[in-house]
Amino acid sequence: MELEKNPWTTLATRPIYDNAWISIREDQVINPKGGKGIYGVVSFKNIAIGIIPIDSEGNTYLIGQYRYTLNEYSWEIPMGGGKIGIDILESAQRELKEETGFTALKWTEIMKLHTSNSVTDEVAYVFLAEELVAGETQFEETEDLQIRKLPLEEAINMAMCGQITDAISVAGLLKVAMRR
Repeated sequence: MELEKNPWTTLATRPIYDNAWISIREDQVINPKGGKGIYGVVSFKNIAIGIIPIDSEGNTYLIGQYRYTLNEYSWEIPMGGGKIGIDILESAQRELKEETGFTALKWTEIMKLHTSNSVTDEVAYVFLAEELVAGETQFEETEDLQIRKLPLEEAINMAMCGQITDAISVAGLLKVAMRR
């Protein structure tokens, strides 16, 4: 059996919703066992970018904000969206500056991941940012953010015990923990 061959057949596609950030479509499909059904797909118009900044003392910086979709407050690594077609490192540098004020002299891409591949095509990249240079934040209109400086190990422990639940943040922090 060829594992990488697509076992799904798409019969028809119908757009359901579209805005500046996402589009949603409904596909009429034949599933791998031959049954007919529907599949909803959320397509993102940006690439998700996460950054783990680490200063010379081994501290990192988390961003706290109220997440409308969850109806709760969330601590996360600095992150945002990068326009498709723009270099992902350039987008990561912009996001770090906007949310923390920092620029970094050393950048390392540490992972690529799909955030919820059963319903969305969203792809995310996580970078390690080191050799930080302080500057001014540039929050967007929709952002009411808090910045929290803490030892990297404490942030990793927050991910391990469920105080950080954002998928990109958890994956990125655990990847850094495994690399150290």
